[in-house]
Amino acid sequence: MNHRQTATRPLTVRVFVFPGVRLLDVTGPIEVFTSANDFGGRYRLEIVSGDGRDVITAGGTRLGADLSVDGLRRPADVLIIPGGPEWETLIKDDALLDVVRRLNETARCTASICTGAFLLAAAGLLDGRRATTHWRDAGQLALRFPAVQVEPDAIFVQDGQLMTSAGVSAGIDLSLAIVEKQYGAQVARAVAKDMVVFMQRPGGQSQFSVRAQAPHTRHEMLRRVLDAVVEDPAGSHTLSAMARRAGLSARQVTRLFDQEVGMTPARYVEQVRMEAARAMLETGDDTLEVVARRAGFGSPESLRRAFMRHLGVVPSAYRASFHTTGAGTRDLP
Repeated sequence: MNHRQTATRPLTVRVFVFPGVRLLDVTGPIEVFTSANDFGGRYRLEIVSGDGRDVITAGGTRLGADLSVDGLRRPADVLIIPGGPEWETLIKDDALLDVVRRLNETARCTASICTGAFLLAAAGLLDGRRATTHWRDAGQLALRFPAVQVEPDAIFVQDGQLMTSAGVSAGIDLSLAIVEKQYGAQVARAVAKDMVVFMQRPGGQSQFSVRAQAPHTRHEMLRRVLDAVVEDPAGSHTLSAMARRAGLSARQVTRLFDQEVGMTPARYVEQVRMEAARAMLETGDDTLEVVARRAGFGSPESLRRAFMRHLGVVPSAYRASFHTTGAGTRDLP
């Protein structure tokens, strides 16, 4: 049911915390919902731990809890289940999983952040449902919980009353989508602008996994080649040009790229050019013709094909990503 909030009752957002939780998984959504209160939303935030005591996050920060699970007296409109880097240990904690089940039973909408999806899956709440998690852990989620239909490239996924999000900051995207459904796009847009984030992040997680795979090498000649591409994406970076720059044969350069970078020279060049084009689209107002030329794609059509191939969106849509969270007309419970 789409319950766009019209009554005066504030909506309760309950955030579950536990030892080893990732701090941003908690604070990102909290910031979205509290900021929404400045722009027409009405949220009541509760931080809940199993026993009501403070918890120490994965980074060593102490988080205070408002309530224990046994101290809860009302249902939650939104339940946030954050993750933690030691999820392999967390999913073996039967007491923790029991708390997750109890909290879910009294929530109208349950949303996991990052590896919080593993807690939902281990608690049996994602069986037969679609879900996502951090791109780096999506394979493990699918392997360990085959009853879950994992969508590894999604920023967030809604399946009935359950929502799951990708890594860490994607919890902000998910929270903005919830705000949009409950209080409208205007409120969500105001929050996004206030926080200086996208209303709808363009593309999927592949855009971040690509960035995170930036090559590191101690091979001086290869480092020289890699840096030359980054310094001038629009330059000539054919295989023969790279070989001349490195003082190696084309075959040696190809072998070094395979061993040190994990991809072909041509693929590396295109990824660097994608990075350059995205940066220009994110921060500037140059025409697509100028962006394509400066990034090394030559023409807007080549730029468009590259964006569709890598991110699944056209450059103009990428640039216009503040318009909506992408929640569309899907209903929240």
